[in-house]
Amino acid sequence: MPERDSRALWEKLMLDGFQAGLSWATILRKRAAFRKAFQGFKPELVAAFGETDVTRLLTDPGIVRSRAKIEATIGNARAYLAMAAAGEEFATFVWTMVGGTPIQNTGQDIPAKTPLSQAISVALKQRGFTFVGPVIVYAWMQATGMVNDHVIGCFRREALHE
Repeated sequence: MPERDSRALWEKLMLDGFQAGLSWATILRKRAAFRKAFQGFKPELVAAFGETDVTRLLTDPGIVRSRAKIEATIGNARAYLAMAAAGEEFATFVWTMVGGTPIQNTGQDIPAKTPLSQAISVALKQRGFTFVGPVIVYAWMQATGMVNDHVIGCFRREALHE
C-alpha cells in the first residue's frame, strides 16, 4: 500500500538494504529486533550512532549483523537529515520521482530493476545515501506502493489504487 510518511519510507528503505542477499521472511522475523536496535528507526537518533553502537549492533543476534549494512543505515540517517535540513522532505522527493501516484504495471513480467529505480538510486546516492542500488530501490518501491507489481488476479492489485 502507498506509504507517504517520510520516516516510514526511510525505515523501509533501510530494511530493504538489510534484506539484500537474504529472504524477506528473515527480515520480517527480525523486524521488531531491528526497530529496537535502531531506536525505532528515528533518523535523528540513528545519525548519532558511533563506533560503540556499531560494535553493539554487530553482536546483536536479533538483527542481520553486517558491518556494511549497519554503517550504511547510520550514514543514511545522516543523509536523510541533511535532506531535511536543506528543505527537501524525503516523502515528497521520492513520490515526485514517481509522479505522485503509484505506477500501475501490467502484472505480467516483474522486473528486478527499472530505469526509474536506477534514476532514484542515482538521486539518493547524490544525496549521500549508500546501499541503495537499483534492485534494492525497486524492491522498496514495490514495498511502499510506489509501484504496483501485484499480478493480475491478486486480491491486493486493485487495493493499491489511491
